[in-house]
Amino acid sequence: MISKKPLYPQRVRKINGSFAFIEHRFLRHGFWQELSHHELLLYIFLVLVADRKGLSYYSYDKICILLRISVDEYILARDALIEKDLIGFDGYLFQVLSLPDKPLTVGSKPLGSQQEMQQKDPATISQIIKEAFSK
Repeated sequence: MISKKPLYPQRVRKINGSFAFIEHRFLRHGFWQELSHHELLLYIFLVLVADRKGLSYYSYDKICILLRISVDEYILARDALIEKDLIGFDGYLFQVLSLPDKPLTVGSKPLGSQQEMQQKDPATISQIIKEAFSK
C-alpha cells in the first residue's frame, strides 16, 4: 500500500458551501471513454452547476458561451448524453442522472451532410489532407 500525504497540507480541499461529485465508477467502469470531448465537457459542466438532486437550468446560449462550443456542438453533445442515459432534459431543466449499471454504447448514425462528411468520414478527411499537401 502506498503511503500518501498531502503535498501542500495548508491547501487540503474542504467542502465549503455547495459541492459537486462524480462517482469513481464514471472513470473505472468506462463511462468516461464512451464520451466525446464535447459530451465530457457538457457532462462535467452540468455536474458542477447542478444542485443536490442533479438539477440545473442554464440556457443553451449561456452554456455555449461558457464552454466555448457552437450551438450545433452543444445539441449533439446534449442529445448524446440523453441517449446514453446520463442526463434528462425537458427543454428548460437538466437533471444529471445516477449512473446506469454500465455505459450505454450508442451506435453510430449515417453521416447526413457535407459538413459531417468532412468532420467524421475518414475517407473524406484523408482526401482533404491529400489535396491540401498536393497544392
